Amino acid sequence: MSLGFEPRVGVIIVTWNSAAVLAGVLGSIRRSELSGSVKVIVVDNASSDASTDLVRAVMPEAEIVQMGRNAGYAAGANAGIDRADDCDAVLLLNPDIRLEPTTIEALLREMRSTRAGIVVPRLVDESGALRSSLRREPTALRAWGEALLGGDRAGRFPRLGEVEIRERAYRSAGTADWATGAAMLISRDCIERVGRWDETYFLYSEETDFALRARDAGLALRYVPTAVAVHFEGESHDSPALFALLARNRVKLFRSRHGVAHTAAFWMGVFVGEVLRARRPTRRAAAWALLGRTKGMAQPSRADDRGLGTGDSVT
Repeated sequence: MSLGFEPRVGVIIVTWNSAAVLAGVLGSIRRSELSGSVKVIVVDNASSDASTDLVRAVMPEAEIVQMGRNAGYAAGANAGIDRADDCDAVLLLNPDIRLEPTTIEALLREMRSTRAGIVVPRLVDESGALRSSLRREPTALRAWGEALLGGDRAGRFPRLGEVEIRERAYRSAGTADWATGAAMLISRDCIERVGRWDETYFLYSEETDFALRARDAGLALRYVPTAVAVHFEGESHDSPALFALLARNRVKLFRSRHGVAHTAAFWMGVFVGEVLRARRPTRRAAAWALLGRTKGMAQPSRADDRGLGTGDSVT
């Protein structure tokens, strides 16, 4: 299916107790200005709040998919993509995203002109300040660079940091290895060639895995600064359980693409980074998790918190 000049876009929002933020993202979708049409699909991971009631009240035309359990982000994304099989592209959004009116159109324009498999917008916070969302492929050297220098400092040097920190990289359109998955337009061709999101990642690294598999298939991930989305901060900075899951999944992803020796070097870099910052409860939890121990810590259950994706700046 080619991306025409009046495409149909499946906008997929995976929710879990997201009632506090859903009205904002739905309202921003409704205000979008684009030449095609949208089909909004809300995939709910068994919310116990009023998430689905709010969707019905604010956007009654939206389709609601009930997972019946907290199945995780990748499973929710797959369920939404399955319901968008009549769409030319799908736009995966966090519930805590707010789109500018021209964002979807700018993403589509970039996809149409470059034939990219994935296109991502410029993410900003509530004040309009840039959020560093572009990423480089995980390597052992980058894991050690971030461990010893901190994510912000290492990110200034492409070989030493996974997070693209340099502001100039966000001024113009370009290609990245992967990007945080808070807002991600995916072409129909990419979906068909890359396949499903890996549901063994309950949360974190699933977008890394998908983007790297797309790149392996010859489908680029493009960044376009004229598409802007506000992304509110998630809970991973404060939650030991979520931060531990983030660390474990970083290693899980790397192991899926590399041999034993290379993975051991990557694991050690990540572990040393957590130990050096173990004064913080989140980092202690991550270090214990990398050792295969949870120290009685509750397991994460939030399937829509993506405020801190794999490879985000850590100091």
